[in-house]
Amino acid sequence: MSKVLFFFKGFRLNQKFDYIKLGFLFIALITISSALLLMSYSQDINKGLADNLIRLHVVANSDSPEDQDLKLKVRDAVVNYMKEELKNSKDIEETKFIIRDKLPRIEEIARTEVKNGGKSYSVKAGLGAYAFPTKLYGDITLPAGEYQALKVEIGNGTGANWWCVLFPPLCFVDATHGTVPDSVKQDLKNALTDEEYRIITSASSDDEIPIKVRFKVVEFFQDSKVKFSGMISKVFK
Repeated sequence: MSKVLFFFKGFRLNQKFDYIKLGFLFIALITISSALLLMSYSQDINKGLADNLIRLHVVANSDSPEDQDLKLKVRDAVVNYMKEELKNSKDIEETKFIIRDKLPRIEEIARTEVKNGGKSYSVKAGLGAYAFPTKLYGDITLPAGEYQALKVEIGNGTGANWWCVLFPPLCFVDATHGTVPDSVKQDLKNALTDEEYRIITSASSDDEIPIKVRFKVVEFFQDSKVKFSGMISKVFK
């Protein structure tokens, strides 16, 4: 009789542990599924932004004051040139075509500024996909991720960088007062989905808590990729 009681007690005990294991397994599955859904959402948002925006990325030779000052002079020269070249561009494909066509001239303009600054640094310009951390431009915030960009690298290209958006043309407006003009925001709205537009224009607004949370989701997953990509590039540079 005692053996029978011991068997049933052991059976109930094993059942209890099985329920605990099943509970942990269920929680693990929910956690993994949620992470995959959030990662997929992050990827979709980043792809939408990357496919519809072109950024300008000017990288200084170093972080010395004179190299940083030279970077800004190169920036001004390139922005002024591209403003004229892109003034009639109607879409992103035309903008990319113009940029590729003008790469030799962009390098020439940048080298002239470098030479005028008393330096002999090399200059390399290219249109490609590059990893960016989260960046703020007036009241527009772009989450970390890989974006299409015109990259102008001065010398060693190890200094702090300057960036803006060439298409739609945020580079050509003054956002120093903290806001981007409504006309440019309308260009952004036309280029992006409603969700993408709300993400980049409401990310820092406490009035849009759900959007702020979704922005943080995109920022977290994409920033992890940016940091990993940066680490790999430093190892193999």
